[in-house]
Amino acid sequence: MKQLFLFLVALLGSTASMAQCAMCKTTIVNNVSNGELALADGLNFGIMYLFVTPYLSIAVIAAIWFYRYKQHGKKKRRPSFA
Repeated sequence: MKQLFLFLVALLGSTASMAQCAMCKTTIVNNVSNGELALADGLNFGIMYLFVTPYLSIAVIAAIWFYRYKQHGKKKRRPSFA
């Protein structure tokens, strides 16, 4: 039952997202054909912002984790006596 529910949610969600993309595309095409490029530039910037933000966040978290891990490893080392 749970799998059927998840399948229906995924199916209905994808239909709505495809319709939204078609509306955005139509709006952009109409504005560009009328010589208004500001909306297209803004949409392109928004898409790039949404594309880069998750990767940048993951990179920052990974860098912080890496440097803290290295610092933590240096503090715990004890000199070995042979």
